[in-house]
Amino acid sequence: MLIKITDDLMRELSGKALASTRKRTNYNFHKSPQDTVQRMLNAAEPGTYIRPHKHEDPDKTEVFVILRGRVVIVEFDENGGITDHVVLDRKKGACAVEIPPKVWHTFITLEPGSVLYEVKEGPYDKNNDKNFASWAPGEGEKGASEFNGNILRSLKIGNQ
Repeated sequence: MLIKITDDLMRELSGKALASTRKRTNYNFHKSPQDTVQRMLNAAEPGTYIRPHKHEDPDKTEVFVILRGRVVIVEFDENGGITDHVVLDRKKGACAVEIPPKVWHTFITLEPGSVLYEVKEGPYDKNNDKNFASWAPGEGEKGASEFNGNILRSLKIGNQ
């Protein structure tokens, strides 16, 4: 049976993301955390914060494809310095990014209703899926919003 990604599904997910405290939600296509390929939609609204992290031990490649909206993917060095970034925006031609294992990264949502398709190697184990950066605030901690704002200012990227 085909798995269909429709405008209705993306609108529904964006509504759930908007209503959530974290300003994001996901929709899994894989059947179990044990699946060797994890596939999901990530609906994220401006104001969500994803602590910079890397996938190492176990090493995992991660792919993001923008389906709706606009987000910036940011890569960092070991000390939190920005080393690269890409604004994913189908209207401007950058529609996907592949992040190798062991690379510090995050994404910041720039436009309401943004939805990403994510593919990552499995299996998923919440205890070792992400190594979080010690140089960045944790989710829900003071300074998280300012952290994102500082990144956007340094890259000279507006929210819309």
